[in-house]
Amino acid sequence: MSKLSDEQTLQIQQSRDSAASTRRVVSSGLEEILYEAIPVLDHGFVRVVDYMGDDSAVVQAARVSYGRGTRKVNEDRGLIHYLLRHWHTTPFEMAEIKLHVKMPIFVARQWIRHRMANVNEYSARYSVLDREFYVPAPEQLAAQSVQNRQGRGDVVGPEEARRILNVLTEDAQRNYDHYLDMLNHDEAGERLDEGRQGLARELARMNLSLNFYTQWYWKIDLHNLMNFLRLRADPHAQYEIRVYAEVILDILQKWVPLTFEAFREHRLEAMTFSGEAVKALRRMLAGEKITHSDTAMSKREWDEFQSALAKR
Repeated sequence: MSKLSDEQTLQIQQSRDSAASTRRVVSSGLEEILYEAIPVLDHGFVRVVDYMGDDSAVVQAARVSYGRGTRKVNEDRGLIHYLLRHWHTTPFEMAEIKLHVKMPIFVARQWIRHRMANVNEYSARYSVLDREFYVPAPEQLAAQSVQNRQGRGDVVGPEEARRILNVLTEDAQRNYDHYLDMLNHDEAGERLDEGRQGLARELARMNLSLNFYTQWYWKIDLHNLMNFLRLRADPHAQYEIRVYAEVILDILQKWVPLTFEAFREHRLEAMTFSGEAVKALRRMLAGEKITHSDTAMSKREWDEFQSALAKR
Protein backbone atom coordinates (compact mmCIF):
# COMPACT_ATOMS: atom_id res chain seq x y z
CA MET A 1 0.00 0.00 0.00
CA SER A 2 1.33 3.49 -0.84
CA LYS A 3 2.67 5.40 2.13
CA LEU A 4 2.02 9.12 2.50
CA SER A 5 3.78 11.23 5.06
CA ASP A 6 1.67 12.90 7.74
CA GLU A 7 2.41 16.26 6.10
CA GLN A 8 1.31 15.00 2.66
CA THR A 9 -1.88 13.48 4.09
CA LEU A 10 -2.73 16.75 5.82
CA GLN A 11 -2.02 18.79 2.68
CA ILE A 12 -4.17 16.49 0.55
CA GLN A 13 -7.06 16.66 3.02
CA GLN A 14 -6.84 20.44 3.24
CA SER A 15 -6.75 20.74 -0.55
CA ARG A 16 -9.74 18.42 -1.01
CA ASP A 17 -11.71 20.27 1.67
CA SER A 18 -11.18 23.64 0.01
CA ALA A 19 -13.24 24.96 -2.91
CA ALA A 20 -13.08 28.01 -5.15
CA SER A 21 -15.40 29.48 -7.75
CA THR A 22 -13.96 29.93 -11.24
CA ARG A 23 -14.93 31.02 -14.72
CA ARG A 24 -12.54 28.47 -16.20
CA VAL A 25 -13.69 25.22 -17.78
CA VAL A 26 -13.47 22.37 -15.28
CA SER A 27 -13.53 18.61 -15.76
CA SER A 28 -16.13 17.03 -13.49
CA GLY A 29 -14.34 13.68 -13.76
CA LEU A 30 -11.04 15.11 -12.53
CA GLU A 31 -12.66 17.21 -9.85
CA GLU A 32 -13.86 13.97 -8.24
CA ILE A 33 -10.30 12.65 -7.82
CA LEU A 34 -8.35 15.92 -7.56
CA TYR A 35 -5.45 15.65 -5.04
CA GLU A 36 -6.38 12.03 -4.22
CA ALA A 37 -3.43 9.57 -4.09
CA ILE A 38 -4.14 6.52 -6.27
CA PRO A 39 -1.98 3.56 -5.12
CA VAL A 40 0.46 1.93 -7.56
CA LEU A 41 2.85 -0.97 -6.82
CA ASP A 42 3.73 -1.46 -3.14
CA HIS A 43 4.55 2.11 -2.05
CA GLY A 44 3.85 4.27 -5.11
CA PHE A 45 1.00 6.51 -6.12
CA VAL A 46 -0.27 8.93 -8.76
CA ARG A 47 -2.37 11.98 -7.96
CA VAL A 48 -3.70 14.89 -10.00
CA VAL A 49 -2.68 18.22 -8.46
CA ASP A 50 -3.76 20.60 -11.24
CA TYR A 51 -4.99 20.76 -14.83
CA MET A 52 -5.92 23.24 -17.54
CA GLY A 53 -8.61 22.69 -20.18
CA ASP A 54 -10.64 19.69 -21.28
CA ASP A 55 -12.03 18.33 -24.56
CA SER A 56 -13.47 21.76 -25.35
CA ALA A 57 -9.97 23.29 -25.21
CA VAL A 58 -8.90 20.95 -28.02
CA VAL A 59 -11.94 21.81 -30.11
CA GLN A 60 -11.56 25.52 -29.41
CA ALA A 61 -7.92 25.47 -30.54
CA ALA A 62 -8.77 23.54 -33.70
CA ARG A 63 -11.55 25.97 -34.64
CA VAL A 64 -9.90 29.06 -33.08
CA SER A 65 -13.30 29.87 -31.60
CA TYR A 66 -14.34 31.59 -28.38
CA GLY A 67 -16.62 29.02 -26.80
CA ARG A 68 -18.98 26.12 -27.17
CA GLY A 69 -21.95 28.13 -28.44
CA THR A 70 -24.61 25.89 -29.96
CA ARG A 71 -22.28 23.07 -31.03
CA LYS A 72 -23.33 19.54 -30.17
CA VAL A 73 -21.19 16.94 -28.43
CA ASN A 74 -21.27 14.75 -31.55
CA GLU A 75 -19.70 17.58 -33.55
CA ASP A 76 -16.86 17.85 -31.02
CA ARG A 77 -16.46 14.06 -31.01
CA GLY A 78 -16.22 13.96 -34.79
CA LEU A 79 -13.62 16.73 -34.89
CA ILE A 80 -11.45 15.13 -32.18
CA HIS A 81 -11.56 11.79 -34.00
CA TYR A 82 -10.61 13.55 -37.24
CA LEU A 83 -7.67 15.32 -35.59
CA LEU A 84 -6.22 12.13 -34.12
CA ARG A 85 -6.97 10.05 -37.21
CA HIS A 86 -4.98 12.48 -39.37
CA TRP A 87 -2.25 13.21 -36.78
CA HIS A 88 -3.19 16.88 -36.34
CA THR A 89 -1.61 17.14 -32.91
CA THR A 90 -1.21 20.86 -32.12
CA PRO A 91 -4.75 21.38 -30.70
CA PHE A 92 -4.04 18.71 -28.07
CA GLU A 93 -1.13 20.81 -26.77
CA MET A 94 -3.66 23.34 -25.44
CA ALA A 95 -4.71 21.20 -22.47
CA GLU A 96 -2.27 20.36 -19.65
CA ILE A 97 -2.19 18.26 -16.50
CA LYS A 98 0.14 18.19 -13.49
CA LEU A 99 0.66 14.93 -11.61
CA HIS A 100 2.43 14.08 -8.37
CA VAL A 101 3.99 10.65 -8.85
CA LYS A 102 5.88 8.38 -6.46
CA MET A 103 7.76 5.55 -8.14
CA PRO A 104 10.92 3.38 -7.89
CA ILE A 105 14.04 5.15 -9.14
CA PHE A 106 14.50 2.69 -12.03
CA VAL A 107 10.95 3.49 -13.22
CA ALA A 108 11.74 7.21 -13.01
CA ARG A 109 14.82 6.67 -15.20
CA GLN A 110 12.62 5.11 -17.91
CA TRP A 111 9.95 7.76 -17.44
CA ILE A 112 12.34 10.71 -17.82
CA ARG A 113 13.21 9.60 -21.36
CA HIS A 114 9.90 11.23 -22.34
CA ARG A 115 11.40 14.69 -22.42
CA MET A 116 8.39 16.78 -23.47
CA ALA A 117 7.31 17.57 -19.89
CA ASN A 118 8.26 19.76 -16.93
CA VAL A 119 9.68 17.80 -14.01
CA ASN A 120 10.67 18.68 -10.45
CA GLU A 121 12.00 15.69 -8.50
CA TYR A 122 12.37 15.16 -4.76
CA SER A 123 15.92 16.13 -3.82
CA ALA A 124 17.98 13.61 -1.89
CA ARG A 125 20.62 16.36 -1.58
CA TYR A 126 18.19 18.39 0.50
CA SER A 127 16.11 15.71 2.26
CA VAL A 128 16.60 12.17 3.54
CA LEU A 129 14.87 9.41 1.59
CA ASP A 130 12.47 7.08 3.41
CA ARG A 131 13.10 3.39 3.97
CA GLU A 132 10.82 2.49 1.07
CA PHE A 133 11.88 0.22 -1.75
CA TYR A 134 10.07 -1.82 -4.38
CA VAL A 135 9.95 -5.58 -4.03
CA PRO A 136 8.19 -7.35 -6.95
CA ALA A 137 5.38 -9.81 -6.47
CA PRO A 138 6.57 -13.40 -7.16
CA GLU A 139 4.55 -13.55 -10.40
CA GLN A 140 6.59 -10.63 -11.75
CA LEU A 141 9.93 -12.39 -11.31
CA ALA A 142 10.81 -13.72 -14.75
CA ALA A 143 13.97 -14.81 -16.53
CA GLN A 144 15.49 -12.84 -19.41
CA SER A 145 13.60 -13.30 -22.67
CA VAL A 146 15.47 -15.23 -25.35
CA GLN A 147 13.80 -13.31 -28.20
CA ASN A 148 13.72 -9.83 -26.65
CA ARG A 149 16.93 -8.42 -25.19
CA GLN A 150 15.02 -5.93 -23.03
CA GLY A 151 12.07 -8.09 -22.01
CA ARG A 152 11.05 -10.90 -19.71
CA GLY A 153 10.61 -14.57 -20.42
CA ASP A 154 9.13 -17.32 -18.28
CA VAL A 155 8.37 -16.75 -14.59
CA VAL A 156 10.95 -18.32 -12.29
CA GLY A 157 10.01 -21.18 -9.98
CA PRO A 158 8.76 -20.62 -6.40
CA GLU A 159 12.04 -21.61 -4.75
CA GLU A 160 14.09 -19.29 -6.95
CA ALA A 161 11.51 -16.53 -6.42
CA ARG A 162 11.87 -16.80 -2.63
CA ARG A 163 15.65 -16.61 -2.91
CA ILE A 164 15.53 -13.54 -5.17
CA LEU A 165 13.00 -11.74 -2.96
CA ASN A 166 15.19 -12.39 0.08
CA VAL A 167 18.23 -11.01 -1.75
CA LEU A 168 16.37 -7.89 -2.90
CA THR A 169 14.95 -7.21 0.56
CA GLU A 170 18.18 -7.91 2.46
CA ASP A 171 20.26 -5.79 0.08
CA ALA A 172 17.85 -2.85 0.28
CA GLN A 173 17.60 -3.00 4.09
CA ARG A 174 21.38 -3.23 4.45
CA ASN A 175 21.96 -0.38 1.98
CA TYR A 176 19.51 1.84 3.86
CA ASP A 177 21.16 0.98 7.20
CA HIS A 178 24.51 2.00 5.72
CA TYR A 179 22.92 5.14 4.26
CA LEU A 180 21.76 6.20 7.74
CA ASP A 181 25.15 5.26 9.17
CA MET A 182 26.94 7.49 6.66
CA LEU A 183 24.53 10.33 7.47
CA ASN A 184 25.21 9.60 11.16
CA HIS A 185 21.59 9.66 12.27
CA ASP A 186 18.72 7.26 12.84
CA GLU A 187 15.34 7.14 11.09
CA ALA A 188 13.96 9.70 13.55
CA GLY A 189 16.71 12.13 12.54
CA GLU A 190 18.67 11.79 15.81
CA ARG A 191 22.47 11.79 15.70
CA LEU A 192 23.97 8.31 16.11
CA ASP A 193 27.46 9.29 17.23
CA GLU A 194 28.08 12.72 18.77
CA GLY A 195 31.75 12.45 17.92
CA ARG A 196 31.15 11.96 14.19
CA GLN A 197 30.11 14.63 11.71
CA GLY A 198 28.34 12.46 9.12
CA LEU A 199 28.57 12.44 5.34
CA ALA A 200 26.76 14.97 3.14
CA ARG A 201 23.35 13.79 1.90
CA GLU A 202 24.40 14.25 -1.73
CA LEU A 203 27.16 11.67 -1.21
CA ALA A 204 25.42 9.24 1.14
CA ARG A 205 22.60 8.70 -1.38
CA MET A 206 25.05 6.93 -3.74
CA ASN A 207 24.65 3.79 -1.68
CA LEU A 208 20.93 3.38 -2.37
CA SER A 209 19.80 0.97 -5.08
CA LEU A 210 17.45 1.64 -7.99
CA ASN A 211 14.45 0.06 -6.29
CA PHE A 212 14.21 2.85 -3.71
CA TYR A 213 11.34 5.29 -4.21
CA THR A 214 11.54 8.84 -5.47
CA GLN A 215 8.81 11.42 -6.15
CA TRP A 216 8.24 14.23 -8.60
CA TYR A 217 5.77 16.70 -9.99
CA TRP A 218 5.26 16.08 -13.71
CA LYS A 219 3.43 18.60 -15.91
CA ILE A 220 2.66 17.68 -19.51
CA ASP A 221 0.31 18.67 -22.31
CA LEU A 222 -2.34 16.31 -23.63
CA HIS A 223 -0.56 15.59 -26.92
CA ASN A 224 2.67 14.46 -25.26
CA LEU A 225 0.77 12.62 -22.53
CA MET A 226 -0.88 10.48 -25.22
CA ASN A 227 2.54 9.77 -26.76
CA PHE A 228 3.74 8.62 -23.33
CA LEU A 229 0.69 6.41 -22.83
CA ARG A 230 0.85 4.95 -26.35
CA LEU A 231 4.29 3.56 -25.49
CA ARG A 232 4.05 2.84 -21.76
CA ALA A 233 0.51 1.41 -21.65
CA ASP A 234 1.47 -1.04 -24.39
CA PRO A 235 1.57 -4.73 -23.34
CA HIS A 236 5.25 -4.84 -24.34
CA ALA A 237 6.24 -2.09 -21.89
CA GLN A 238 7.91 -3.08 -18.63
CA TYR A 239 5.31 -4.04 -16.05
CA GLU A 240 6.48 -1.58 -13.39
CA ILE A 241 6.00 1.48 -15.60
CA ARG A 242 2.96 0.03 -17.38
CA VAL A 243 0.91 -0.08 -14.17
CA TYR A 244 1.51 3.66 -13.75
CA ALA A 245 0.47 4.23 -17.36
CA GLU A 246 -2.72 2.24 -16.79
CA VAL A 247 -3.64 4.44 -13.82
CA ILE A 248 -2.96 7.55 -15.90
CA LEU A 249 -5.11 6.11 -18.72
CA ASP A 250 -8.00 6.03 -16.28
CA ILE A 251 -7.21 9.63 -15.30
CA LEU A 252 -7.17 10.57 -19.00
CA GLN A 253 -10.63 9.06 -19.47
CA LYS A 254 -12.00 11.07 -16.55
CA TRP A 255 -10.33 14.27 -17.77
CA VAL A 256 -11.05 14.24 -21.52
CA PRO A 257 -13.54 11.44 -22.31
CA LEU A 258 -13.96 12.36 -26.00
CA THR A 259 -10.20 12.50 -26.56
CA PHE A 260 -9.74 9.24 -24.66
CA GLU A 261 -12.31 7.55 -26.90
CA ALA A 262 -10.50 8.75 -30.05
CA PHE A 263 -7.08 7.91 -28.57
CA ARG A 264 -8.17 4.36 -27.86
CA GLU A 265 -9.63 4.00 -31.37
CA HIS A 266 -6.80 5.57 -33.39
CA ARG A 267 -3.73 4.81 -31.25
CA LEU A 268 -4.13 2.11 -28.60
CA GLU A 269 -6.24 -0.30 -30.66
CA ALA A 270 -4.92 0.72 -34.09
CA MET A 271 -2.12 -0.95 -36.07
CA THR A 272 0.58 0.53 -38.28
CA PHE A 273 1.90 -1.45 -41.26
CA SER A 274 5.00 -0.87 -43.35
CA GLY A 275 4.72 -0.38 -47.09
CA GLU A 276 5.70 -4.03 -47.68
CA ALA A 277 3.09 -5.22 -45.18
CA VAL A 278 0.41 -3.15 -46.90
CA LYS A 279 1.34 -4.71 -50.26
CA ALA A 280 1.04 -8.18 -48.73
CA LEU A 281 -2.27 -7.30 -47.11
CA ARG A 282 -3.71 -6.07 -50.41
CA ARG A 283 -2.71 -9.31 -52.11
CA MET A 284 -4.29 -11.31 -49.29
CA LEU A 285 -7.51 -9.31 -49.56
CA ALA A 286 -7.48 -10.05 -53.29
CA GLY A 287 -7.55 -13.76 -52.48
CA GLU A 288 -3.86 -14.68 -52.83
CA LYS A 289 -2.16 -17.01 -50.38
CA ILE A 290 0.95 -15.19 -49.22
CA THR A 291 3.94 -16.68 -47.42
CA HIS A 292 7.00 -14.96 -46.01
CA SER A 293 9.05 -15.80 -49.12
CA ASP A 294 6.56 -13.85 -51.26
CA THR A 295 7.43 -10.60 -49.48
CA ALA A 296 10.47 -8.44 -48.80
CA MET A 297 9.73 -8.37 -45.07
CA SER A 298 12.24 -9.66 -42.53
CA LYS A 299 11.31 -12.80 -40.63
CA ARG A 300 10.67 -10.74 -37.50
CA GLU A 301 8.42 -8.26 -39.32
CA TRP A 302 6.55 -11.12 -40.98
CA ASP A 303 5.92 -12.78 -37.61
CA GLU A 304 4.70 -9.46 -36.16
CA PHE A 305 2.48 -8.95 -39.22
CA GLN A 306 0.95 -12.42 -38.82
CA SER A 307 0.46 -11.85 -35.09
CA ALA A 308 -1.29 -8.53 -35.74
CA LEU A 309 -3.67 -10.07 -38.26
CA ALA A 310 -4.48 -12.93 -35.89
CA LYS A 311 -5.61 -10.60 -33.08
CA ARG A 312 -9.32 -10.45 -32.44
